[in-house]
Amino acid sequence: MGFGQKLVDAGRERGRLCVGIDPHAALLEQWGLPDSADGLRTFALTCVEAFADAAALVKPQVAFFERFGSRGFAVLEEALAGLRETGTLVIADAKRGDIGSTMAGYASAWLEPGSPLEADAVTLTPYLGVGSLAPAIELAQAHGKGVFVMAANSNPEAEAFQAASLGVGDGEVTVAQFMVDECAAYNHDANNPGTEGAADGVGDVGVVVGATVVKPPVLEYLNGCVLMPGVGAQGATYEDAERVAGIDPVLVFPSVSRSILRFGPDAAELRKHVKIAGRRGD
Repeated sequence: MGFGQKLVDAGRERGRLCVGIDPHAALLEQWGLPDSADGLRTFALTCVEAFADAAALVKPQVAFFERFGSRGFAVLEEALAGLRETGTLVIADAKRGDIGSTMAGYASAWLEPGSPLEADAVTLTPYLGVGSLAPAIELAQAHGKGVFVMAANSNPEAEAFQAASLGVGDGEVTVAQFMVDECAAYNHDANNPGTEGAADGVGDVGVVVGATVVKPPVLEYLNGCVLMPGVGAQGATYEDAERVAGIDPVLVFPSVSRSILRFGPDAAELRKHVKIAGRRGD
């Protein structure tokens, strides 16, 4: 079974929610933890205890682990392994993007079975072209894993760029739409079971589209899952996420972090609010 179908199935079972593990300094302080690798470990493992088997998808933000160097990466490895051992799908929010052997190296780090940083999916940045991400996409598909490609982010700097027209086709294709269409091409064979390498109806190349984006790309033909940050603390609602996506809701996964993490450090409270939020996404 491919990653796309695994995620849809998890959403049906647990509610369509992606919950982030974002141990930035302010949250560590809020939880009464030191801003150190030890504080990071306590935070991350509390999240693992709370989110495992409760959320459809868990998304550690790599940057907040990376800032502690090798000790931070050791904590990330432990958290990724802990979540995956429970059967919880986990996406490394690493936003990697490069070309050739370098992209292949990133792909191996996050998607190769047995890698210390092995995740079920990874976020990718397509500034060098979606085609440059092929090593990661192909490795993901070979091992039943997935990728999420940045397409339409909600920060003002991104919207100004991603909503710009490329001047191709009918002259109205935006940067964001071009990225989505390129991803859709990778998912095309998922609905053609006789095609070599075909998946099972839902492609493994998803996209990231902010739930607060004013002019979202058309996602009708993506045939993959959509990760939608911006719900909760950033002001968007589950209804906004479904409206912006404009596709079958089973493919739409609102992504939240602060609106859940504020209930820490008690793991039981965190778990309770993940389940509540997940039901809202049913």
